[in-house]
Amino acid sequence: MDATRDDTLHEIAAVAARLVVEEGLEYAAAKRRAVKQLGLPARTPLPDNVMLEVAVREDIAVFCAETQSVELQALRELALLWMDRLQIFRPHLGGSVWHGTATRHSDIYLQLFCDDPKAPEWTLLDHRVEYHPGTVNGWRGEPVEALTLRARSETLGQWVLVHLMVHDLDDLRGALKPDAQGRKPRGDVAALRRLLAGEAVA
Repeated sequence: MDATRDDTLHEIAAVAARLVVEEGLEYAAAKRRAVKQLGLPARTPLPDNVMLEVAVREDIAVFCAETQSVELQALRELALLWMDRLQIFRPHLGGSVWHGTATRHSDIYLQLFCDDPKAPEWTLLDHRVEYHPGTVNGWRGEPVEALTLRARSETLGQWVLVHLMVHDLDDLRGALKPDAQGRKPRGDVAALRRLLAGEAVA
């Protein structure tokens, strides 16, 4: 990789990281907007997600180290609340709330694994929870049904979007395979409780 291209990738990553931290954009959208903001050609090569996550962590360390840990804990506590409510569907937390890079602008992503793909929807209806159905890209790039609801975080004093991504029960094993960095890409209720306990001790 030549120096100019390397510099461009890092510049895109830095701008995209700001958008992720300040606006809660997903990585793909943040990269595209960063290219536009920098006035670069649409076909400019983009930094990979590993490089962008490094930039996000650097941005948090420089600009919001004190507030981010409180916001992250509030989001994890809210995620745990909904995971407990949906325990029958084997919920797993993923995304920035799981990996520790979330801020108050981030959404919560919960993966549900069940025999009947309509069961989570019926559960929300039974409990009179308002939601919006849609589809998102799963971890293999395939379309996955998603149910989006709003949950109130009193700690943050705001509403947070919670996305329930509905998977077949057979997908659970593949969901736990380590990612490219060797990390668990998502965690269950017990794993999240351990994270929260560790934060409380810290």
